[in-house]
Amino acid sequence: MRPYRDIATLAGVQVVCFLLLSHLEPDFFLLHFYQTIIYMALLILLFYMEDRWAYMIGMLAPAAWLVMAFATGMLGGAIRQVLHIGQGATLSNMVSLIAGVTAVLSILMIAACGRHWMREYSGLGKSLSTFAVSFGVVAVYYAILVVWFWHLIPVSAAN
Repeated sequence: MRPYRDIATLAGVQVVCFLLLSHLEPDFFLLHFYQTIIYMALLILLFYMEDRWAYMIGMLAPAAWLVMAFATGMLGGAIRQVLHIGQGATLSNMVSLIAGVTAVLSILMIAACGRHWMREYSGLGKSLSTFAVSFGVVAVYYAILVVWFWHLIPVSAAN
């Protein structure tokens, strides 16, 4: 039994959520497909037993996604959708619901990776270098995503 099976499961479910979002929002298919790449890379790192990198990226990538989702208002919509369902209302926006599920999965991923990191790599002197490289990878990945998303937004003609 692999000790990181929980992280692999969470990453796999994240991939499914992003692919489901790409189906629900066909105009943003490539954007949601691109969002799956970091989680597929995480699965590959786990497969090749590069746990140290997988745990650190597994903490940083979902945290960055949560910040971006909050900044774009997606988390607010997800919370409103969950509250409406909790009050007995019908489902009005499936995208917001999936974004809420993805947010919960992101929090679980951060917790699971942090727990594994503390158990296996804490105090070995590799934390700062692993954090710096992983932060650089995640920052470049999400910078590309933000620039790409920015160019997808139509600009109205100035008169």
